Amino acid sequence: MSDDALKENYAVAFGGKAGFGRSPALILIDFVEAYFAPESPLYAGVEEALASALRVREAARAAGVPVILTNVVYHSGGVDGGRFFEKVPALRAFEAGSPMGAWPQGLVPHADEIVLSKQYPSAFFGTSLASTLTARGIDQVILTGLSTSGCVRASCIDSVSHGFRTAVVAEGCGDRHPGPHEANLFDMNAKYADVVSEDAIIAYLGSLEQGR
Repeated sequence: MSDDALKENYAVAFGGKAGFGRSPALILIDFVEAYFAPESPLYAGVEEALASALRVREAARAAGVPVILTNVVYHSGGVDGGRFFEKVPALRAFEAGSPMGAWPQGLVPHADEIVLSKQYPSAFFGTSLASTLTARGIDQVILTGLSTSGCVRASCIDSVSHGFRTAVVAEGCGDRHPGPHEANLFDMNAKYADVVSEDAIIAYLGSLEQGR
């Protein structure tokens, strides 16, 4: 099936758009050293995704939009990682104290930004994220992060399942290969979220700033 035929096929069932809400929050998922250090088994060469996410973060902060960062932290031996830790040996990079769990160059959480540590793919699973967003009146979740086919996708599905309008910033997400990256962006856009460009999300955030 050609790319055009695939798009036409999906448009029959999945042609809708969620649109933007009025009260967004930006989430940066798992931008940690493990994905940027060549010696790491999780190395993905995703510097451009981080650069994009940081530009979106700057626009979000200018608009007064809450910013939340996630990382992955396990107790020694991964005793709190369950079957996920068993399935993916590379997750040992995230045991507490490992340099692979540190923030990469260029990313330092601000004092007013929430940092949520998780053990599973979704930023929502086993964390206070949904409750935090709901308590703040958030109706729109903007996702950037790593990896597109893993924690971004899992978070995207949970976001819409919790009732949030969800946008995924295409350039602000990255994966270890373009194939899974593009395939998961396509699927998320079809079923769960609006996949949007960096320029589009920055324009949306700018409109909020102007309306303050």
